[in-house]
Parts: sequence; structure tokens; C-alpha cells
Amino acid sequence: MKNVPGKGNGLSSEFDFLRGPRSRFSEFIYLLKVVGQFIRGFRKLHFVGPCVTFFGSARFGEEHPYYKSTRALAAEVSKMGFTIMTGGGPGVMEAANRGARDAGGPSVGCNIVLPHEQKSNAYLDEVVTFRHFFVRKVLLLKYSYAFIVMPGGAGTLDELYETFTLIQTGKIKGFPIVLFGTDYWKGILEQMNLMREQGTISPEDMDIVFVTDDIREATDYIRRVLVRDFAPDAVRKNPKWYLWEK
Repeated sequence: MKNVPGKGNGLSSEFDFLRGPRSRFSEFIYLLKVVGQFIRGFRKLHFVGPCVTFFGSARFGEEHPYYKSTRALAAEVSKMGFTIMTGGGPGVMEAANRGARDAGGPSVGCNIVLPHEQKSNAYLDEVVTFRHFFVRKVLLLKYSYAFIVMPGGAGTLDELYETFTLIQTGKIKGFPIVLFGTDYWKGILEQMNLMREQGTISPEDMDIVFVTDDIREATDYIRRVLVRDFAPDAVRKNPKWYLWEK
């Protein structure tokens, strides 16, 4: 048992699940736990309002230029009437939630349990913590109308490409992706152009992402696409007392 990853952190079930088939009973119990996380997330986030999700690295400190840009950009997006949603942790996530707080707007986070605990940042009005990345990613996508991808690592790339794929395949429509940081994303854009040239993606797929270094350009793009099609106040819901939602 000493070699089981996550032992003592409540994460050994992930390791066991991904090792392969287990008993039917074990798989059923695991499924119930996953469903329970979805239900908890749905109830917690149902009334957060239309969101714009920020993805990015957890490793940038508050003096880093990308932290400062994220904070300023999130404040401007918040002023449009959108709730700022993040993964709830430090770095870019904290900066985005902090920007929402600066603007007096709502701020929510979908945190994740990790072997080395990732604490929720201090700028969240609502937070829900998940044990599974796939549950967390669904919730980060479900309530959002746009996605702003700041510089980040492998997790950020995973979130970017999953969101890109959902738009490319028509699972979600009309929701823009902003890549902030032209130098940082240069290699990714070159790879996308290579895929276009080789025919593995369509030419129009390149229009899914909007790349900029300018906060005003990013906010103008989001405003042009979203505020035109989605009035933030029009899609907010009211809790029902008879469903114990107040």
C-alpha cells in the first residue's frame, strides 16, 4: 500500500480506477461518487449567472506581468455583467477572481483535490471542490459563454484543446476563445497552421481562437460576440424556495 499514489490524500481511488477493470460493485460505487460530484456542482453553480472562464497557470505570482494582465482583463469582463469563473486556485486563477472582486462583480471557482493540496484563493464568492478533473472541466465549460486562455502549462493546454474540440465539433456554438499572449502562444498557432495545411483541421477552425496581447482588444471582441447574443441579466435565474435553493 505504500506505493499507491495519492494514499492519504483521498486520491488512491483515481489510481485504482485507471488501472483497468475492477469488480462491478466497485465500478458502480465509483459511478455513484462521480454522479454525486456532478449533483453537488450543479446545485452550487446553478445560480452563478452567465460566466466567462479564465484558464491559465497556477504558478504566476502577483508581480508577474501575466498575473497583472489577467487581473485587469477579468475586471473589464466583470464590468460587462459576466461572472468570472476559474479553477479556484492560485496564479492566473487567483488573478482573475481578484479582478472580479476589484470590479465588484461575482467570482466563482471550481477547485480540484491534488496530491499536494491546492487551496482555494481568497477572492471567491462561491467555490466547489472536485476530486476528478473530468467533472471539474465539465462544470468550467457548462456555465461559461466565453473562454480566456492565459499562458499556462499542460493543464491549460488540456483545457484549451478540449474547449477547441467541443466548438470544432459543434458541441458548443458561438462561444469565443481568447488566447492572451501572442509570444507565448506562437508555437501553438504554428502547430495549428501546420494542421490546417495538412488538412487535419479545416481552414475555418482557425477562426475559433482570437489571439491578442491587448486587454481592450480582448474585451471588445468578447463584447462584440457575447453581449450581442447573450444578455447577461436575461439568463440569470431565481432560486426556488420549494426546491430548497434559497
